[in-house]
Amino acid sequence: MDGDVISERLHRRIRRDFPDQEVAKGVVGALRVLADELSSSRQGAERLLAAAVFIAAGDLNRFISAVRLAREDWRDLLVAGDLADEDWPSVLDQELDAGA
Repeated sequence: MDGDVISERLHRRIRRDFPDQEVAKGVVGALRVLADELSSSRQGAERLLAAAVFIAAGDLNRFISAVRLAREDWRDLLVAGDLADEDWPSVLDQELDAGA
């Protein structure tokens, strides 16, 4: 996945949270589109996309809602995904590296 906007550790989290392979593929596809849509935010793609996955917590309907929220305002996505505060880098590492 050279050049993939979705990091390997985020892929692992998606596979863990969405064990159905077809559902996981759909989540990955939606995240790739979302990354493109949010590119003007000037925020790191991993941070934004991870926030949507964290909000979903393995629930597809919650994921869809998170994507909708991201399209309305990416800042609200970061708040809801607990990645808005100054400690967001450590929260992201903790969440994505857990169980690695």
